[in-house]
Amino acid sequence: ASGLTRNKPLCLILLPNYAFNPPLSPYIKRRLLMPAHSMQLYSFRNFDLADTLQTLADLGLREVEGFGALYEDPSKTKALLDTYGLSMTTGHFDIDLVENEPENALNIAREFGMEAVIIAFLKPERRPTDRAGWAAFGAHLETIGAPIRAAGLQFGWHNHDFEFLSLEDGTYPIEAILEAAPSLVLELDLAWVAVAGGSPVEWIERYKNRIISAHIKDHAPKGENLDEGGWADVGHGVLDWDEISACLRATGIGRYVLEHDNPKDGVRFATRSYEKLITF
Repeated sequence: ASGLTRNKPLCLILLPNYAFNPPLSPYIKRRLLMPAHSMQLYSFRNFDLADTLQTLADLGLREVEGFGALYEDPSKTKALLDTYGLSMTTGHFDIDLVENEPENALNIAREFGMEAVIIAFLKPERRPTDRAGWAAFGAHLETIGAPIRAAGLQFGWHNHDFEFLSLEDGTYPIEAILEAAPSLVLELDLAWVAVAGGSPVEWIERYKNRIISAHIKDHAPKGENLDEGGWADVGHGVLDWDEISACLRATGIGRYVLEHDNPKDGVRFATRSYEKLITF
């Protein structure tokens, strides 16, 4: 096993699970064999949830990613997911909830059987302005993530563009955050990296050992799709998916999560984006 690396061909997909002692966990299987496909349900917050889940199930998706509004009645949401054969394996959480009510966050995650609790966003008024401030924030994330990790779940960060905008010293907030929070995992939103002017491929390669999932999202050419916030269905925007998908495969990222921040047509977005995703 010591001779295996992520960049060398793996033949393990040909072997049954019982060939491994102990059997591989679902997470390790994905890392070695094939990535999971998921959908961030925030994309469909303006559409009927049951209709959305039916669409996703019909497309062949089996996983989704949650967000705050779906946690108001976890049992009801879970029952609806079960109806359509869908599992909420990861979820976005408000940082205030994890900071102030970690047990509540854990109860939500347990209700759905999540593998990871991911902080989705940091409000502008809370964002530091220098590397020292971002390092302190990273240390804070390491601390508040302790109860999540102690419960056996992964604790992660989902980026926007501001983490990839250079500071006065030429460094980036994401560097300070991850350096100060060694246990923190990353859900890398590729489109936000591109919006910030960065290269998704370069950042994937840099943090490949910290990334548990990638947000597969696209951005329209400048001035287009303004009625959808400038976003695009995957494969219909400006990101180079041939290059990105090759990098994702080579680095063994375990989960691909589709997202669109404001689609006018949820079925169109889901259908076209999933059609592109399955070519990766």
